[in-house]
Amino acid sequence: MGKKDKQEDTIEYEDVIHPKKDKKVIAAKAVSAGMICCFAVLCLISGVYSLKENEYAVITTFGTPSVVEEPGIHVKIPFVQELNVVPKTINGFMIGSDENTGEYKPSESFMITRDYNFVNVDFYVEYRVTDPKKYLYASESPVDILKNLTQSYIRDTIGLYDVDSVITTGKSEIQAEIKDKIINRLDAEDIGIQLVNITIQDAEPPTTEVINAFKNVENAKQGKETSINKANQKRNEDIPAARAAADETLKTANATAQERINEAKGQVARLNELYSEYKKYPLITKQRMFYETMEDVLPDMKVIIEKSDGTTQTMLPLDSFADISAGEDEGKQADAEGKADAGQQE
Repeated sequence: MGKKDKQEDTIEYEDVIHPKKDKKVIAAKAVSAGMICCFAVLCLISGVYSLKENEYAVITTFGTPSVVEEPGIHVKIPFVQELNVVPKTINGFMIGSDENTGEYKPSESFMITRDYNFVNVDFYVEYRVTDPKKYLYASESPVDILKNLTQSYIRDTIGLYDVDSVITTGKSEIQAEIKDKIINRLDAEDIGIQLVNITIQDAEPPTTEVINAFKNVENAKQGKETSINKANQKRNEDIPAARAAADETLKTANATAQERINEAKGQVARLNELYSEYKKYPLITKQRMFYETMEDVLPDMKVIIEKSDGTTQTMLPLDSFADISAGEDEGKQADAEGKADAGQQE
């Protein structure tokens, strides 16, 4: 038998003698294939990530970070590239009180003012990430740094104001001053985080008696402001009304003055005309003026005339009598003037 025949006989013998060995090999191959498939699926899952519009993705490849800002589905190299998601949205935290219970934290809220009074003040700080790479790698905890800086500048600034300003009128100024200090410091530190806003949530003395006293003062100030606002509103309403009334009075006075001037001018013109008539017919003019005056003075009087024979006659109204008398006087005046002219011709 040749060498080839011996090998074939050996393989057939082993297949017959060792059937379990084949099963183990097949099982091992199946397990290996399953592990490979699981590893492939795991790599696929870990290599795909989704990015929202309000998020940054920082991909670190062998220690070198790069920023992805476009939202959607992205792919990274599994086990080679590391993913860190950083929010773009505005976040915030409380200083001086517990976010859940709202109770003061004396270690953060208890402060002393310029006039050596004590006060509890709590703030709300809002911030956002401007540079995700610096936010992750320029410092160990940028939010804690911001919180420590804020607490420091709060105490420093509160100490420059008296207690009345901290509790009542100076809150806006204090907030603005603290905000400017923190922004300038964060620009100098350059840790990829920016202060958006800081507001005083509440400020009050640490004892009940003092709290009540300051509340009374605040109420009195608000009452004062309310009274001032009402007075200003009343003034703003009354002044235009008074000006309108003054303008109306002035216009009425001017109109009355003009009316009287026109009336006076008319009377002057009438008197001039009457004087011209008087120069022509003085007697008739006198009588007419007399009768016109009587008409004005005694408009409703009865005129009774006694005749030569002792009888009386009532003349009503006065106008008819005045017209008759005026006609008679004009006739007498004309006869007198005619006789005078005739004498002169003779």
